[in-house]
Amino acid sequence: MPEIEEIVQTDFEVEIQARIDAERARLRAEAGLARMREFKKPIERTFKADERDYVTILFGGLTWKHEEMIKAVFHGSGYRCENIPTPVVADFQAGKEFGNNGQCNPTYFTVGNLVRYLQMLEQQGQTRKQIIDNYVFFTAGSCGPCRFGMYEAEYRFALQNAGFDGFRVLLFQQTDGIKAASGEPGLKFSVDFGMGMLNALNLGDVINELVYQVRPFEVNKGETDRVIHDSVKVLTDTLRDRKRWHIMEAAPVWARPYIEKNKMLSGIGCTLGKVGHNLYGKEYVDALHACRDSINAIHVDRLRVKPVIKITGEFWAQTTEGDGNFNMFAFLEKEGAQVLVEPIATWIAYMMYVAKEGAKARADAEAPYRDPKWYELKKRLANDFKVFKKTGGLCAGSAMWTFFYHRTIKHLGDTAHHLIPQKELSRLAHPFYHQLARGGEGYMEVGKNVYYTVNHLCHMVLALKPFGCMPSTQSDGVQSRVVNRYKDMIFLPIETSGEGEVNAHSRVQMALAEAKAKARAEFDGVLEQTGKSLEELRAYVEHHPVLKQALYKVPHRNGIAGTAAQFAWHVSDLIDKDSAYRRTARTSAPLQQVA
Repeated sequence: MPEIEEIVQTDFEVEIQARIDAERARLRAEAGLARMREFKKPIERTFKADERDYVTILFGGLTWKHEEMIKAVFHGSGYRCENIPTPVVADFQAGKEFGNNGQCNPTYFTVGNLVRYLQMLEQQGQTRKQIIDNYVFFTAGSCGPCRFGMYEAEYRFALQNAGFDGFRVLLFQQTDGIKAASGEPGLKFSVDFGMGMLNALNLGDVINELVYQVRPFEVNKGETDRVIHDSVKVLTDTLRDRKRWHIMEAAPVWARPYIEKNKMLSGIGCTLGKVGHNLYGKEYVDALHACRDSINAIHVDRLRVKPVIKITGEFWAQTTEGDGNFNMFAFLEKEGAQVLVEPIATWIAYMMYVAKEGAKARADAEAPYRDPKWYELKKRLANDFKVFKKTGGLCAGSAMWTFFYHRTIKHLGDTAHHLIPQKELSRLAHPFYHQLARGGEGYMEVGKNVYYTVNHLCHMVLALKPFGCMPSTQSDGVQSRVVNRYKDMIFLPIETSGEGEVNAHSRVQMALAEAKAKARAEFDGVLEQTGKSLEELRAYVEHHPVLKQALYKVPHRNGIAGTAAQFAWHVSDLIDKDSAYRRTARTSAPLQQVA
């Protein structure tokens, strides 16, 4: 009897399941989903090690300073590599033509940029098969509430529509990404390559900031661009051509047999030696100092009053230097502003901080032992050790990243801005935006706006973001409350697209007029407080040429944002301390009046 009941029970369950499946199929058919199937990522032909000699790696999307440094590291590591030109409006239009509808500005520009570059190669005589076989594209990937997570799929879709189906896209995953592993055997991340990339990103960041720090005040127009181009060439030649260090070459002859026998000693020693050589090698440090001296020789006039405009916003829009953000940096400088750009180093520090804080937030849920008693020391230690395994490396990595970035700043004149501690940005943003709210720059857009305002480091914050950018839209909604809290803040969000440049520039001009008035009032207030006239300050600078050097470090005075105002205070202090100069000025004044 039990067996009969079991059979009946089973047949009944089968009938019920069949009816459920039939009803589900009917509903799918009514909704037009009858043919819906689970998406599976296409299996792509890999980039193999034996292809390195003839396959060219393409990349782009950063400033030309960063791209030249990165290209030099690829070449120095034995790879063929080219950077794609800065995107223009025609790339945006190509991205819309070959890609999906409803994408954001960076997607259209970068996808269209790649497609048009491949089309150019085809026009130059290469067949599509040759292009697919001989080129790969290296780009970043991500996930979360942003179209950035779909970039890889967008590239593949647009390439297929443009006739380059099968073109390989190598993905650098942001979420795996602090590990920087592509998983592709043709792209091997050695110690030399990894440390070279660290130097390339840091050099690109610092050189990029120095350009915008010096150029608005240059005495001889065009000198900054010329010197920077020469300096970048010196640095790229060094990154590409420097001799690779190896322990067997560096060790004394008598020690080489022992090192060769001990594989562990050889491996550890070689790794540490390579790290030290990449960061502290004489050839590299000498190149930094040569560039520092060249830039320092540029003559500047810091008494020109210019509003300081801090750039924030979505990563790509605030980094690119072309049509992707309406050529905003060049426009601001043309309108008489000083641009304060954001380094890529801040983004990397943010990723490490968020990963660390996320691990801490999940600690209780992922703990091996739930709610151990106070006396259960073994369980409590096991829980703490699991958290430490996840956060310890991130803490060390963050500290090292900050140290090496600041070291690069020091060797290049020590005038670029240091990285803001992520903990401080998170603290300032917390009343408005939770630090674990993911997407885009997360809390940083809010935190930077508050930080640069309350510390008087700029006159205006300009947030550049793509049209329809979801994380930036969230941030803008919060910023309205931030602006209400800080009444003296000038904050302007600008959405960028392939069109709308005139409207965007017009909005920036209106906000810039207010920032200019703020900078002028600040400068006039300094002259009034010091009791010095502009002519007196200029006369002292003329007698002390060191004050005209581009990398002369002006001490920061709290409460003052403008370069001219900071410099005026400093020169006034120098005059007050220089009794010999004051005596000379008093005795020469009557003669000047008679003349």
